[in-house]
Amino acid sequence: MCNVLKVPKSTYYQSFHKVKSSYAIENEVVLARIKIMHAESKGRYGAPKIHYLLTQEKVTFSLNRVQRIMKKAGIRSTIVKKYRPTSSKGQVEERENLLEQDFETTTINEKWVADITYINTLRDGWCYLASVLDLHTKKIVGYSFSKSMTTELVLQALANAIDVQEPKEGLILHTDLGSQYTSDDFEKAVKETKIKQSFSRKGCPYDNACIESFHAILKKEEVYQTSYIDFETARLALFHYIESWYNRKRIHGAINYLTPQQLEDLCRKKAV
Repeated sequence: MCNVLKVPKSTYYQSFHKVKSSYAIENEVVLARIKIMHAESKGRYGAPKIHYLLTQEKVTFSLNRVQRIMKKAGIRSTIVKKYRPTSSKGQVEERENLLEQDFETTTINEKWVADITYINTLRDGWCYLASVLDLHTKKIVGYSFSKSMTTELVLQALANAIDVQEPKEGLILHTDLGSQYTSDDFEKAVKETKIKQSFSRKGCPYDNACIESFHAILKKEEVYQTSYIDFETARLALFHYIESWYNRKRIHGAINYLTPQQLEDLCRKKAV
């Protein structure tokens, strides 16, 4: 057969002892590390974040190479759907909008955004999470979880944020025009802490897109991945997601691949 094909016998026998190339071996080694990183993020990280973490470990692979390795191994992140806001059709009184979609900041505790989202449980039905986010660090600085969507829910989230962050006078707090945020009790609490209250325009959810975006990430990375038996199960899961994962471990491309807590720590050191 070798004579017919004009192939040396040595080449024929070498074909039975193929040796992996150094390129393929490198890919296998990095794939093992990719699988660990992906598992540690509970499947939440895609190629860009995993590539960044690999570069921190002195792995010089390009992003395209990491993407090819992950695609071949069938590894991908939890897909986050694009945020598509819906406008409110109810009659709502317009209030002052201090933020005006200016989400730029220079340090922590300049601008906060807040909102409420729904979390379903099997036994206790719909429960409600009120969150407060610092626009500079993307950190959830305060939150509260309840079976009722009341003014007390948002007051507790705000009190939590103030206790932890100790903001200075002049902080802007932006919310939508929900009845909880426009209530007399909430307005009183804001004035007592010398916070400037800002409101989204009626029918313009983009005015509060940053906190809406966080809630969308929360739903895709955590809430939609499981079913909560009851209120307490959901409360513990949200606590672990926000405190252990989102604030302290989840890196953000928008803040140079730092975690919200890392950026806050850097800001506090600069202020000393």
